[in-house]
Amino acid sequence: MRDQQPIPNINIGQVYDQRYADSDVHYEALGKLADFFGRNMPVHRHDRFFQVHYVKSGTVRVYLDDRRYLQQGPMFFLTPPTVPHAFVTDSESDGHVLTVRQQLVWPLLEERYGLARGAQIAPVCVAVGELGAEYGEEVARLNLLFDQLRGEFAAERPGRVPSLAALTQLIFIGLLRLSARSLSAQPARREDMHIFQRFNAQIEAHYQEHWPLSEYARQLGVTEARLNDVCRRIADMPSKRLVFERLMQEAKRLLLFTGGSVNEICYQLGFKDPAYFSRFFSRHAGITPGEYRARNGEPVAPMGGDDRDKA
Repeated sequence: MRDQQPIPNINIGQVYDQRYADSDVHYEALGKLADFFGRNMPVHRHDRFFQVHYVKSGTVRVYLDDRRYLQQGPMFFLTPPTVPHAFVTDSESDGHVLTVRQQLVWPLLEERYGLARGAQIAPVCVAVGELGAEYGEEVARLNLLFDQLRGEFAAERPGRVPSLAALTQLIFIGLLRLSARSLSAQPARREDMHIFQRFNAQIEAHYQEHWPLSEYARQLGVTEARLNDVCRRIADMPSKRLVFERLMQEAKRLLLFTGGSVNEICYQLGFKDPAYFSRFFSRHAGITPGEYRARNGEPVAPMGGDDRDKA
C-alpha cells in the first residue's frame, strides 16, 4: 500500500528566521538558505505565500507540481501559494529567494493591469539568460530592484516596511512581465516522483540511524538499482549522495546555529567516532568541521582533548 503523506508546508519565518515570523516580506540569499535547508529541497509548499527563486549562477533542476525543468542561471521560478515544488541546485548556484505574503501580490493580479488573467496564476520558470535583447531593460531593472531589496531588508532604517512592500511589488511586476516567456516543461514520470518523494521522507526520518541503501530500498519496495536510477534521473545524484547531503546539511546547521562541540555534533548525528565524522565532513565539504564554523563567522565551540586536532 502506498503511504500518502501530506506535502509539507514550510513557513520560512517560522522555520528559518523567527525574527520575521509575521512579516509580509522575507529575503535571503539562495546560498544561505541552501546551507540551512540543503541543496536538495524535497517537495513542499508555502501556504498563503508567493515565492520566487532568482538563480543568478549555477544549474538547477526544478519540479513545479508535475512539470520538470533543467536550467542554467540566470533564471527564475515563481511558485504561487500552495503549489507543490521541489528543486536541486548545484554547489555553484547562488542568487535571491523572496517569500511574500499573498495579500501583497494579489492587487497586481487584477485584470485591468494586464499582468495576469486573474488571481489563480500558474507557476512559471523563465530562462533570463536566454531572453532576447528587447527584454534587456526589464532584466536590468529586476537585477537592480533585487539588489535594493537585499540592502533594505538587511538595514533598520525608517520606513523599512513600506519600502520593502514597494520594492517587492515592483519586483513582482517585472517577474509577471517576463512570465510570458515561461519555458516549456518536460513531463515528469509520476511513479518516479512518487518513489523519489518517499525516499526523501525516509531519509528525513532515518538519516541519523545511518541505514544502508538496501534498507531504504526495502522500505520503499524497490531494488537498490531502481532507487539509484530514479535519483539519478530526477536529482542527477546517486541515492547514496542524497543521504550524505542530508547528513552534511544537518552537520552544517548544527555547526552554525548551535554551540555544541564537534564531538557532541558527531554523536548527535549518529556517528560513533569523532575522527570518522571529521573525515566524512572534510571529504564532502573540503574543510574540517572546525574550519567550516570559523569561516562562517561563528566561534569554534570548546572541544574535548581527543578531537582538538581532528576538527
